[in-house]
Amino acid sequence: MQSIIFATLVFSFITAAPAETAQPYAGHEQRSLKALSDEEIADLRAGRGMGMALAAELNGYPGPLHVLELADELALSLDQREEVEEIHADMQAEASALGALLIEQEAGLDRAFAERTITPASLSATLLEIGRLQAELRATHLRHHLTTAAALTPEQIAHYAALRGYSSPQGQHGQHGRH
Repeated sequence: MQSIIFATLVFSFITAAPAETAQPYAGHEQRSLKALSDEEIADLRAGRGMGMALAAELNGYPGPLHVLELADELALSLDQREEVEEIHADMQAEASALGALLIEQEAGLDRAFAERTITPASLSATLLEIGRLQAELRATHLRHHLTTAAALTPEQIAHYAALRGYSSPQGQHGQHGRH
């Protein structure tokens, strides 16, 4: 009897569940830029990293913003703090300028499709520029991780990794900073 009740409940649950009719891009047609969410646009304008520097971050090259957030725990000297503040300001200025250009290119691509003026040649040119900007933006973030690591001691880099919750093989972190 219990198995009949269980089967009836399972069948009722399955048949009562709403059908999966939502499509993955439903609602995106309402975006101001179809290829970018409002959050991505805000991140690009603000010069945020958006995970572009994970290759550096997770391999022992700390990001300047996170180092500043952990400055007290890392016992940064006044000189180090000033150096990392300058690195962060430079990175953010470069990244936000590139982000604005990237948004502009994405808007042009969106507009060309919406107005049906896109051609194979204009598509190719626009995508090459978008790709170049994306690469330059990522390089900006990665380069500033390199510079930040050079401003820290190996012990600070190892402590940073521990504070950020990264586990790594012994000795991976710390060989990139000051000695």
